[in-house]
Amino acid sequence: MTAPKKLKILIRGGGDLASGVALRLHRAGWDVLICELPAPLTVRRLVSFSEAVYASRCQVEEVDGVRVSNPVETFVELSRGNIPVIVDPSARAMEWFAPDVLIDGRMLKTAPELAHPAAMLSIGLGPGFVGGGNCHAVIETKRGPFLGRVIWNGSAEPDSGLPEKVASFTGERVLRADADGVFISAASIGTHVDAGDVIGWIGASAVRAPFSGVIRGLVHDGLTVSQKLKIGDVDPRDDPLISRLVSDKSLAIGGAVLEAILSFGPLRGSW
Repeated sequence: MTAPKKLKILIRGGGDLASGVALRLHRAGWDVLICELPAPLTVRRLVSFSEAVYASRCQVEEVDGVRVSNPVETFVELSRGNIPVIVDPSARAMEWFAPDVLIDGRMLKTAPELAHPAAMLSIGLGPGFVGGGNCHAVIETKRGPFLGRVIWNGSAEPDSGLPEKVASFTGERVLRADADGVFISAASIGTHVDAGDVIGWIGASAVRAPFSGVIRGLVHDGLTVSQKLKIGDVDPRDDPLISRLVSDKSLAIGGAVLEAILSFGPLRGSW
């Protein structure tokens, strides 16, 4: 009997939502390659494969992400059961990886460039994508009754600009840079902070905890950031485990991508 084919999936972006997708598709037994920026601005780094860009190797739950630089290293890591992460902002790996599925998980929240025609199925996450337009299917990423729905014809809901509510906190739980500069951290992800504690610095300006809780995410130390950029996240539930677990939202979106792949007619029978 011929062994079933492994689908090859290329994901643009290795942030927390894209990593939740990568995790679910990897667990389904498919080969996943992530293309990232040279200096990702990921906040939830402990649950994001983009961290491999900085650390060469990272772990999201039970799965290892490994930085690679060429096709040979990519296929070696896939054979070892890992998720390779390559610095490739333009996704030129499309040419040699020849994916069956292309997923844009960069969460740009604006209309992207046209999807690459090389993939049999293209999927976009969140605002900016049009099912049947610049991709085959869109996954709704906004919490609510439509979260995780697959949209084959139409758009995801527009970006509201408002962070999701956690406990009684909304916008205040998100840490944003109050000026351009280099971010220097003074605390670690997963640690408890009290209201007013210094979490980091941008020049002479202190970044302080807005309330008591646990640091759920923080951009990488030493990064140059711009004013108003999201640089951190404080969680009032004060549970350090939350910082290391892929969120329910990410897993819901990953499940929707899995549904889209399994229900796409031209791919049926490919595995």
